[in-house]
Amino acid sequence: MEKSLKEITNEIVEFSNIRDWDKFHNPKDLAISLSLEASELLECFQWKNSEEVGEMINSSEIVKIEDEIADVGNYLLLLCDKLNLNLFEAIDKKLLKNNKKYPIDKCKGKSTKYNKL
Repeated sequence: MEKSLKEITNEIVEFSNIRDWDKFHNPKDLAISLSLEASELLECFQWKNSEEVGEMINSSEIVKIEDEIADVGNYLLLLCDKLNLNLFEAIDKKLLKNNKKYPIDKCKGKSTKYNKL
């Protein structure tokens, strides 16, 4: 059985609280940590061409990528918890905004930014 987002968030918060780390988890520092972990994820792909990336994700190196993705997710959920934001609701709202900014008839198959369409 899969865990819900709330269950995972509660586990991450409990992990932090038991270690008395909540005092370090203000929004600014959580956002910084999120960015740092995202950079560590990027580092997994740095200087690799498409073939090398394909080999990497089909090897034991995928564990490193998985760990970095988990770190990004952990900090994202801690930040959402700290700000009392629901990640799914935030994503839904952003999708609505993006649907208006990127109408299919103007952007389909293009990578152009919305203000240049």
